[in-house]
Order: sequence, then structure tokens, then C-alpha cells
Amino acid sequence: MEIKVIGNDIEGAIRLLKRKIQRDGLMRDLKERRYYEKPSVKTKRKQREAQKRRRKSLRLRNQVRTVSKPT
Repeated sequence: MEIKVIGNDIEGAIRLLKRKIQRDGLMRDLKERRYYEKPSVKTKRKQREAQKRRRKSLRLRNQVRTVSKPT
């Protein structure tokens, strides 16, 4: 990953770096690997996250349907 500093704008470059790292999921990965996670706990966490994503997707899909319905 490479960030170029243009015009001595170091703060802007740091913001860009943080955004890229977050988009890549690197910070989340580091946070997860900070401590050992038992395989059973990891599986349950992954299932919980998947369920949360499914609920969010359904909620957003229902919002779009209700907004696009003609009244």
C-alpha cells in the first residue's frame, strides 16, 4: 500500500492511509488477532456476524420496497 504526500499535507495523507486500511479490513483483522480465539468461539462469532448482515440486508431491502411503492 502506498500513500503519496502532496504539498506537505501530512494530515491529509494520514487520513487517506487510515481510510485505505479500514477499507481493506486490516484494522479489524489486527483487532481480532490481538488475543487467541478458540475455534468454537470464532465459529459462533462468524455466525452471529452473518446473521447481523442478513438482517441488515433484509431491513434495507424492505426500506427500498416501501419507499418505491406508489401510494
